[in-house]
Amino acid sequence: MEKKFNYQINDREVIITRPFEAAHTNVWEAFTDSRILDQWWAPKPWSCHTKSQEFKINGRWLYYMEGPNGERHYSYFDYKSIDPQNSFSGMDGFCDENGNITEDQMTSEWKINFSSDKGICTMKATCIYPDEETKKSFLDTGFLEGFETGLNQLEELLKR
Repeated sequence: MEKKFNYQINDREVIITRPFEAAHTNVWEAFTDSRILDQWWAPKPWSCHTKSQEFKINGRWLYYMEGPNGERHYSYFDYKSIDPQNSFSGMDGFCDENGNITEDQMTSEWKINFSSDKGICTMKATCIYPDEETKKSFLDTGFLEGFETGLNQLEELLKR
């Protein structure tokens, strides 16, 4: 199998691909069902906790990542399109514990696609930022390293 975590950085985009030796439906569910997302989304020693999720167009996933010292960082994902088993897209960003977004909090648009071939399901996430400065701010938070760690955790989960 190819290198597991690949990414490309453009002006306002970060494109990440990650193959999994797993059934397509299992990978899809791992990205769309909060009960599974909570098991892998946050890079350890952090943990992910869903407050609410409506996986539907105009629905929202509201969650927080909790650090080892009890600190919490709240985020949301607003679903804009869903093509079952193939792709979904939406807006992602930081918010308060009630899902309120303030002007100074960063956002990005995500397009996540899934394809399968010979028992390998490949996830491709395209993250689009409003400008290059916001993209750099996201990257400076350790976004790539954290997402790679989470995807590695997902791989272990899919093996069980």
